Amino acid sequence: MEDSRRAFDHLNSRNVVAWTNLMKGYAQNSMPKHVVHLFQEMLHSECYPSTYTLAIAVNACTSLHSFKLGEQLHAYMIKYNVDFDTSIGNALCSLYSKCGGRLEFGLKAFRRIKEKNVISWTAAISACSENGEAAKGLRVFVEMLLDEVQVEPNEYTLTTVLSQCCEVKCLELGIQVHSLCTKLGYESNLHVRNSLLYLYIKCGCIGEAQRVSKGMDDVNLITWNAMIAGFAQMMEHSKDNLSAYRSGSEALKLLSKLNRSGMKPDFFTLSSALSVCSRMMALEQGEQIHARILKGGFISDVVVGSSMVNMYNKCGSIERASKAFLEMSIRTMVLWTSMINGFAQHGWSKQALDLFEDMKLVGVTPNKVTFVGILSACENAGMTNEAFNYFEIMQKEYKIKPVMDHYARLVDMLVRLGRLEEAFNLIQKMDYEASEFIWSNLIAGCLSQGNLELGCHAAEKLLSLKPKDAETYVLLLNTYASAGRFEEVSKVKNIMKEEKIEKLKDWSWISIKDRVYSFETNDKAHIESSLVNKSLEDLLVKAKNLGYEMLESVEISDKEEDVKTSSPNIYHSEKLAITFGLENLPNSSPIRVVKNTLMCRDCHNFMKYISALTSREIIVKDSKRLHKFVNGQCSCGNVGSFL
Repeated sequence: MEDSRRAFDHLNSRNVVAWTNLMKGYAQNSMPKHVVHLFQEMLHSECYPSTYTLAIAVNACTSLHSFKLGEQLHAYMIKYNVDFDTSIGNALCSLYSKCGGRLEFGLKAFRRIKEKNVISWTAAISACSENGEAAKGLRVFVEMLLDEVQVEPNEYTLTTVLSQCCEVKCLELGIQVHSLCTKLGYESNLHVRNSLLYLYIKCGCIGEAQRVSKGMDDVNLITWNAMIAGFAQMMEHSKDNLSAYRSGSEALKLLSKLNRSGMKPDFFTLSSALSVCSRMMALEQGEQIHARILKGGFISDVVVGSSMVNMYNKCGSIERASKAFLEMSIRTMVLWTSMINGFAQHGWSKQALDLFEDMKLVGVTPNKVTFVGILSACENAGMTNEAFNYFEIMQKEYKIKPVMDHYARLVDMLVRLGRLEEAFNLIQKMDYEASEFIWSNLIAGCLSQGNLELGCHAAEKLLSLKPKDAETYVLLLNTYASAGRFEEVSKVKNIMKEEKIEKLKDWSWISIKDRVYSFETNDKAHIESSLVNKSLEDLLVKAKNLGYEMLESVEISDKEEDVKTSSPNIYHSEKLAITFGLENLPNSSPIRVVKNTLMCRDCHNFMKYISALTSREIIVKDSKRLHKFVNGQCSCGNVGSFL
C-alpha cells in the first residue's frame, strides 16, 4: 500500500477512479482509517465521489464502528439523491445493523434500494440475525423468494437462513430450505452442509444429521465442531439425564473420530467436549482433553480454563479443580464463581467463603450465581446466621435482587436443620411463586422428619403447579401414601394419565477406560452374563454385618386401589453400576456414577455403608445433586431429596 500511495501521489491529475482505487486498496488490506482519511482528502480536492466510492467509505465506517461519521455520509447521499443505489443501500444496511444496532433504519435503507441484488437481500437477512430478530430475517427471506424480480439466493444467503431456522428451532422451514439448497445445487457446498448439520442436531434429528455428515467428502474442523457442540447443547436441553447421556456419548464418539482424522481440535472443540465430560462425569476423558489443552497451548484461554475447572468440579475431583484454578493466569468472575460453587458443592464451605473474600480483595465483583454458591456453602455447614447475613449483603451492598435459586438454598438449609416451619414461612414471604424444586425439597424434608401434615400441604401446592416431571409425581404419591390419603393417590395417578407422564425409567452409568457402561434396574443383560449380580449380593451381606438394614419404600401398583409397602429392589441401577466399578477400577480410584433419577433412601443408605466397607470414595450424581460418600458419610448431610 505504501508503493500504491507513492504512485498515486506522483499522478499529475487524479480523477475519481484513481481516488476510488486507492480507497479500495486500503479497504482490502484492512486499513479502514486510511480509507476515511483519503475520502476526506478527496472531498477537499473538489473531486466528487461516485456511488461506489461512497459505498467503500460507508463500509470503512462500519469497520471502525464510527456510527456518527456513517450518519454524516448518509446525509451526504440523501443530499445528492443517491441513497437508492444498490451498493450504497447494501453498505447503509450493514452500517445501521452492525454499528448503531438500529435494525429498523437498516431495513429502511434496504427498502429504498431500487435494484436489489443477492447481496442486498443477504445483507438485510443478516442484519436481522445480528440484532436478535431471526424470525424477522426469515420473513425477509420469504419476501425475497416471492419478489417480482426473482433473485436467486447464494450460499451466504442460505447459510444465514439455516442458522436463523436453527435459532428459532423452525425445523419445518429448515427442511424446505434444505430442499431449496438441493434444487439450486448448493447441497454439496461445505458451508451449507455445516449449517444443515447444525440445524438437524439442534432440532434433535440425529438420524438426519448423520445422513448429512456421511455424505460429506470434505469435512473441515467447523463440521466437527458443529456436530460436537450440537450434541453438547442437546445435553443441556435434555429432559432427563438418560437423554443427556445418549447425546454425550455421541459427542465423545465424534471427538474420538476427530482425533483419528488427523485434524487438530481448537479451543471451541475442547470447551464443548469438556462440557460433555462435566455432564457425564467422564473424568478419564476429561483428563485426556486436559492433556490436549496443555499440548495445544490453550491453557491461557479463559473459556477453556473455565470449562476445565467446571469439568473437574462436576466430576467430583475438587482437588484437581482447585489446582487447575490456581494455574490460570487470568481469572474472570465466571472462573471465581465456578470455583466457589465447586467448593460449596463438595462440602468445602470454609474454602468457598475464603475464596469469596479473596475474590473481593482482587476487585472482582460477584454476580447472583456467585451468591448461590456462597449460600450453598453456608447451607452445607449449617451456618444459618451467616447465610442470612450474606443474603442481606447481596441486596444492600451489591444491589442484586434475589432470584429463586437464592431462596431455594435458604429453604434447603432450614429443611436440613429440621426447621420446617421456618422454611415454610420463608416460602410464604418470597417475592415469587415457589418453584417445583423448592416444594419438592420441603416435601422430602417433611417425609424424612415425619411431618406429614405440612408435607401434604406442600404436596397440594406442588400439584397446583402441574409439574411435568415423573420424579415429582412419584414424590407426591409417596407423600400421600405415607399419610394414608389414598384418595389423593388416585387423583395424582389420574393427573399423570391426563398429562401423559411417562413411567419413570431408572438408569445409571459409569465411565471406565474411555468406555461408558450403562445399567438399568433389574438389568438382565448384566445380571445374567456377568458377576455383577453375585458381587452385589456379597456386598449386601457384608453391609448387613456392619449394621445396614434395607429401608422400606412405598410401591404404587398399576391398580388404582393397590398401594402397599414393600422392600426395595436390591438391583437398583446405581447399586449395579457401583458394584461394576468396584470390580473393574483400581483399588485407589474413586467410583463415579451418574443416575438419571433421584436416588431412593435405601440406595443412599447402602452407599454410605459401602464407602466405609471398601474405604473407597463413591460419587453419585443424581438428577438433583451430587452425593459424595466418604467413610460412611455423604456430602448432602443425609437430607437430600429421595424417591
